[in-house]
Amino acid sequence: MDLQYSAFFLSDTSFGESILTSPPLSWLLLLGALTAFPSMSIDMYLPSLPAIAATFATDSAAVQYTLASFFVGLALGQAVYGPLADHYGRKPPLYAGLALYVIASIGCTLASNIVMLAVLRFMQAVGGCAGVVIARAVVRDRFDARTSAKIYSLLMLVMGLAPILAPLIGGWILMLAGWRAIFGVLALFGFVTLILSWRHLPETRPTDAPSDIGIGSAMRVYGALLRDRPFIGYTLSGGFALGGMFAYITGSPHVFIELYGVPAESYGWLFGLNALGLIASSQYNRRLLTRHSADTILRRANRATVLLGLVLLTVVASGWGGLPMLLIPLFGYIASIGFTGPNAMACALAKQGHRAGSASALVGTLQFTIATITSLLVGLLNNDSSLPMVAVIAGCGVLAYATHRALVGDGTFE
Repeated sequence: MDLQYSAFFLSDTSFGESILTSPPLSWLLLLGALTAFPSMSIDMYLPSLPAIAATFATDSAAVQYTLASFFVGLALGQAVYGPLADHYGRKPPLYAGLALYVIASIGCTLASNIVMLAVLRFMQAVGGCAGVVIARAVVRDRFDARTSAKIYSLLMLVMGLAPILAPLIGGWILMLAGWRAIFGVLALFGFVTLILSWRHLPETRPTDAPSDIGIGSAMRVYGALLRDRPFIGYTLSGGFALGGMFAYITGSPHVFIELYGVPAESYGWLFGLNALGLIASSQYNRRLLTRHSADTILRRANRATVLLGLVLLTVVASGWGGLPMLLIPLFGYIASIGFTGPNAMACALAKQGHRAGSASALVGTLQFTIATITSLLVGLLNNDSSLPMVAVIAGCGVLAYATHRALVGDGTFE
């Protein structure tokens, strides 16, 4: 370990102590790589879906199961790593998860039918979500709520850049080497991240973390977390806001291309514009945190989310303004997640020092479950209009505000 890392990590990991306000850039890049596994694994292979269908002589609906199985793996897998990370430390479960990800990715390159590919995608998700859980827990191990929110804002760059860059990279790989090579690149990404984590990510598990392990112990920890009103309030608030974005991701191709006649080749520009809004807001959030608490920013952002969602719903329901008037409040809603996501995460984990791994896992499981449900709702409510998508987005905005208001209240969280 180099001296920069030694100075950063070789100190007490007790709750509430912000060791260093400017962590090493290389450390942040590594955490960014760990949080990138879901985005990379989803967005990079999207351009290959038609090619996969052609290879296995199946239809697009069957290929969609490879995406659905990945979502299920993400939701379920995160719950496993939390108790393991609190008992064994942050690094052993991370090693196991990344190793599984590499093996499953290699398996995807060799899949002989669509069912095998769907199963391997599930395993890939279970392995890759270890990076997300451990990265959040490591940040919580080292920082208080305000500084954690700043770091989570930096990590939001991954969420914003992935929808722009990953499909482009996947498209180039598909054109040059075929869809199986995409999973080969993902396997290489997992292997390199595993080596870098082994070399440069020290153990940060607090000394007061739970020492017992087992299903009963894990259920007791999760039960205590589910009874923690502020924890659940912050988790659901961030989860419902994120659910609105997943409703947009699911419904926007149909709405933009089929309903409003946006050329397919121009869809990526609209998608990328909203992603840039998310990036900009998450980075401005870092500046706001120098003057305001994470909870204060979250409360204000939740009000904006409600307003933007209702404006969006009103515009579509009235039919006024067409696509341009739909895009303005939609851009604002997606941008607001740059404020709600990092601050909700930081506040949810702030007082979970001795069980940060389990708390991080439960946050991910609950939020991704909400996101999956909102995506399904958009499809189930589809009536060949944009109303189902915007109604789900508006509903998510209202629920994000309501859950924070009901379970956390107006008290400022420092």
